[in-house]
Amino acid sequence: MNKEEYIKQSEQDLLHTYNRYGVIFEFGKRVYLFDTNGRKYLDFAAGIGVCALGYDNEEYNQALKDQIDKLMHTSNLYYNLPIIKAAGMLKKASGMDRVFFTNSGAEAIEGAIKAAKKYAYTRDGHAGHEMIAMKKSFHGRSLGALSVTGNKNYQKPFEPLLEGVRFAEFNDLDSVKELINEKTCGIIFETVQGEGGIYPASQEFMEGVAELCREHDILLILDEIQCGMGRCGEMFAWQSYGVKPDIMTSAKALGSGVPVGAFLMTERVAEKSLAPGDHGTTYGGNPFVGAAVCKVLEIMERDKMTKHVQMVSEYLWNRLEELRVKHACVIDHRGMGLLQGLQITLPVGDVSQKALERGLVLITAGSDVLRFIPPLVIEKGHVDEMFHILNQVLTELEA
Repeated sequence: MNKEEYIKQSEQDLLHTYNRYGVIFEFGKRVYLFDTNGRKYLDFAAGIGVCALGYDNEEYNQALKDQIDKLMHTSNLYYNLPIIKAAGMLKKASGMDRVFFTNSGAEAIEGAIKAAKKYAYTRDGHAGHEMIAMKKSFHGRSLGALSVTGNKNYQKPFEPLLEGVRFAEFNDLDSVKELINEKTCGIIFETVQGEGGIYPASQEFMEGVAELCREHDILLILDEIQCGMGRCGEMFAWQSYGVKPDIMTSAKALGSGVPVGAFLMTERVAEKSLAPGDHGTTYGGNPFVGAAVCKVLEIMERDKMTKHVQMVSEYLWNRLEELRVKHACVIDHRGMGLLQGLQITLPVGDVSQKALERGLVLITAGSDVLRFIPPLVIEKGHVDEMFHILNQVLTELEA
């Protein structure tokens, strides 16, 4: 079959929950993807922040092949060596105390919500606790994660959702204070809002919310699913602020392509929250994903990936600033590390489509933001290549 026939078959067989671009990617090399016609594309999306190591990393591939030959799955009724090692490495990287491995970011959010509610239940002896989340946030598509996602367009068809969730304004400490009551058990937000338009938390907001949580014995839950794992210049974005959460979530780049997530917590929370029978997963933390997590963390630490991100992200920032100054359609530029966004007045879907036609994979965030979230292994030359393609696209569409 040719490309058009494959796409037609896909539309007949798969549930239509995505409006996909008309390209079929077949393989990747470093920071480039190749379609079924052999055409080359510079990737500035990384599978929505997943493929931190890029594509076809031989060391990573070999670690997965070796584990396939040993053992893929046993269930959580038994111990397995890769996940024990992975848990220790993730604890070291994050400074947290306990880890639960999931299959996805949404499941990590579900576990974090349950942990916060169980903590308050153990403390108070009753249920009925509430959460504070942020407007314009995104935490996932499962019903619990959707309940703390501050976007009515995503929520409305699936209501009623989880009760007792109140929404504050991101980076507005007073709006959080106004929502706190005796039922509040957790405050959850992304350290850097992704889908909502690439908004980093302010230092004042991070410190202020952390202080409110200490004062009222509320758990601070930071969603690091997209902004963590080295993307923002530290292993986890909150480490740049010096504000440690009580619970944090991770996924996406944690497996660099292998589906795996995790939620982590401090020992104080672990002692009073989830106990045997409270939570579980059939596939989560199996030997195969454990091998992936170990190799990703090993490579990132050995290759000083965060230092590389700090260097390249500054260059990316400067080049995107050139576009902001040059093009009237660019009205704002914000972000952190290799998670940056340009807010534009042109239709973002048209820009990303034109970029794809010129060999640049670029995705959006919200209704008016171009999102730049490339593999962490990009170099300055790749940033220049992106700049030239996007500059041509914006020039053409502004004409």
